Amino acid sequence: MKSELGFGITRLLNIDLLPRIKRINKVRLYRPATGEPSAYPNLAPALTRPIKWDVIDHNYDQVIKYATAIRTRTASTEAILSRFTRSASHPAYQAMLEIGRAQRTAFVARYLSERDLQREIEEGLNVVESWNAANAVIYYGKGGEVSTNRREEVKMGALCLRILQASLVYVNALMLQDVLAEEEWDDRLTPADRRGLTPLFWTHVRPYGKSAWTWGHAWQLEHRPTRQGAPERVGSPPW
Repeated sequence: MKSELGFGITRLLNIDLLPRIKRINKVRLYRPATGEPSAYPNLAPALTRPIKWDVIDHNYDQVIKYATAIRTRTASTEAILSRFTRSASHPAYQAMLEIGRAQRTAFVARYLSERDLQREIEEGLNVVESWNAANAVIYYGKGGEVSTNRREEVKMGALCLRILQASLVYVNALMLQDVLAEEEWDDRLTPADRRGLTPLFWTHVRPYGKSAWTWGHAWQLEHRPTRQGAPERVGSPPW
């Protein structure tokens, strides 16, 4: 049900939700209309009841009101969802679920028929999972777990992690920028290669051992004049 609600909310916000559904073979597909029990024989084992379009139609204005509140930030998503969870029979909640069921059915059909979409989702998730692994490396104290319930300490830990993440991305971006400034890469990298570039890598990070620091001197990457079409340099890290 959470999956259906997520698809419903993102559809109303005009966001194309592209999740990886682990047990996609267990997903039930909703029929678009009644009176067509044999219209999709190859999908028969996965099909269930038709979408209740009348529920969506009767509560559409209310659903749009909630979606607008989320978009304009006059109400938080959590506040709206908590209202729904207190009353699962809320008409707007039921309408949002039906929208989500229709959207999820359309997404599954796209996912199963488009190999490019499958690759895009898998590649994006690989980057995110790799970055989550990086958090375990740079935030390794006490196994990366927050062992206190004190609000200020939890907030401080989260802010420190953000600083580490931002610093790592900043340095990585500078290193990529320095390498890509070399003209030999112009003909070697395809547009697809360039789209795949990301500063979210961390295999060069060494959390243990000795590190030699020269305080008071900035680490200068080799300066090269910016070529036409190349991104401007953003400077060197201040350490």
